Amino acid sequence: MKTKKGFTLIELMIVVAIIGILAAIAIPKFADLIKKSKEGATKGSLGALRSALTIYYGEQEGYYPNPKSDLGGGSANETGVFGNGAGPFLTKYLSKMPTVKLGRTNLNDQTICVYGDNLADLDATVRVSGKWWYRGQTVGEMNVAASDMIDTKGAAISAW
Repeated sequence: MKTKKGFTLIELMIVVAIIGILAAIAIPKFADLIKKSKEGATKGSLGALRSALTIYYGEQEGYYPNPKSDLGGGSANETGVFGNGAGPFLTKYLSKMPTVKLGRTNLNDQTICVYGDNLADLDATVRVSGKWWYRGQTVGEMNVAASDMIDTKGAAISAW
C-alpha cells in the first residue's frame, strides 16, 4: 500500500489564515513604533537645540540669539534661513540644523525654523507645519510648530 505524504488543503488554509491574522496585528504595531522612534529623535534634537541656546545665553552674558542676525533669518514671523547653515549661532554651537521628524504622512521632515513670540500669531499653515519654532530673542525658547497635534503618548507636540 502506498502512503501519501504532504499537507491537506485544510491544513494549508489554516496556516495561511494564522499568518494573515498575525500580519494584521503586527503591521499597525510596526507603523506605531516607527512614529514613536521619529518622535523620540525629534525630542532628542530639541534637547540639543535647547542646550545650544543655553550655552549661547551663557557666553553672551544674558542674551539669546537674534533671529535677524545670529540665526541668519529675516524679520519676526517669517521663515528664515536658520536651517540652511547661515548665522553665527548655527555655525558655532551646532554642526548642522537637526531635522524635525514627526512621522506624519502629511508632513515632511524639515530643518527650517520659524520665528515669533507667540505660535498663535503665526500664519495658520506655519502653526501646523512641523518646523522648528524659535520663540523670540527675549525668551529664547525652542519648540516644534505643531499646534493641535498630539504625540503617541497623548501630549501636545508644541509643549515638548
